[in-house]
Amino acid sequence: MSASAAARPGLPARTARRFRTVLLLWAAILAAADLTVKALAEAQLSTGTTTDLGPINVRLLYNRGVAFSFGADLAPWIVIAATGLIIVILTWYTVSTAPSVTGLSRAGAALLLGGAAGNFIDRLDGQGVVDYLHSGWFPTFNLADVFVTTGVALLVLGAMDSPRTGA
Repeated sequence: MSASAAARPGLPARTARRFRTVLLLWAAILAAADLTVKALAEAQLSTGTTTDLGPINVRLLYNRGVAFSFGADLAPWIVIAATGLIIVILTWYTVSTAPSVTGLSRAGAALLLGGAAGNFIDRLDGQGVVDYLHSGWFPTFNLADVFVTTGVALLVLGAMDSPRTGA
C-alpha cells in the first residue's frame, strides 16, 4: 500500500488510482482549454487591436517572465527549466496525495496543474506566455493564471477543511 493510500484506511487501490487519473485528466482538459483560448487571442489580437469589455480589456501581450514578469530578463531556457521543475514537483505531490485529500483540494490541484501546464507549454516557443486580459490596475493575465490562482485558493481551503465524521 502506498503512503498516500495509507492516509485513508480502507481506500481501495482502484479508487486511489481513479482519483489520480481524474485529477490528471481534468488538468489536461484545462490546459487544452487555456491553450485554445490563447491561440484564439493571438489570432484575433495580433494586429494590435484592443477590445474594451468595461472593467477589463482584451489585448495581446507576451510575458517572457513568470508571475508579474519576474525573471523576464533571464534566458528563456532558464525560465523553462525552472518552471518545468516546479511543475514536476507539483505534479508528483498532487498525484501522490490525491487519494488522501478532500475533493476541494483535488479540484484545486487540477486547476493548478492545468494552468501551470498551459502556461508551460505556451512558454516552450521561447516567445513567452500569451497574456490577453488587462484591467489597467493589475498586470495583464490569462485563463491559465486564473486557474492557478483559483487552484491554490481551493487547495488551501481544502487543506483547512477537516475530515467529516459520520454519526
